[in-house]
Amino acid sequence: MKKALIIGANGKIGRKLTKKLKDSSGWEPVAMLRKESQRDYFNDLKVDSRVQSLEEETSHISEAMNGIDAVVFTAGSGPDTGYDKTLSVDLDGAVKAMEAARDKGVNRFVMVSAMNTGKKSTWEDSEMKPYYIAKYYADEWLKNSGLTYTILRPGRLTDQEGTGKISTTNAADQESVPREDVAAVALEVLENGHAADRVIEFTQGDTLINEAVRSL
Repeated sequence: MKKALIIGANGKIGRKLTKKLKDSSGWEPVAMLRKESQRDYFNDLKVDSRVQSLEEETSHISEAMNGIDAVVFTAGSGPDTGYDKTLSVDLDGAVKAMEAARDKGVNRFVMVSAMNTGKKSTWEDSEMKPYYIAKYYADEWLKNSGLTYTILRPGRLTDQEGTGKISTTNAADQESVPREDVAAVALEVLENGHAADRVIEFTQGDTLINEAVRSL
């Protein structure tokens, strides 16, 4: 069975993806965590966890990738931190994770980004501008990293129950999508190898996730 390292596994998307991978037939989740205190949740799920900070050196992050076949980056500095953390986690931490994956020969990398990241014209009036900048340049680095990537750019995230359906063709800037469905899209691209070297923008919609991703 292949192993997927979930960076940011203790976040809302990360926890949902951990459960989905654990229930899958082909993938085993491995949780990368920032603190030892976060391990209990994953121990209860009987999921392997590895504690490592994205603010450490690349060589340290590489240690978390032993035996790993794919990486899913779901980490984020969070809304209550300053611009310094946005740079050190969402940009520098992401790039170091890519470097670590490349150094370890882990070729598959799935990045959870955000809608509007690729549209600089929308940043100026947004309080999230520093976040978009960090995500934009992390995404660009990934595209040029030589890794087999998929960049997921979901709409506004909600905690509603997932529907298992999305839209990739009529994604409007302010439309939302449940975090559970974001996790399901990440699982889909890992399980079936769809959307390699692609960017997927999506919101909630009417098309089954496997059909929507397969049609890209």
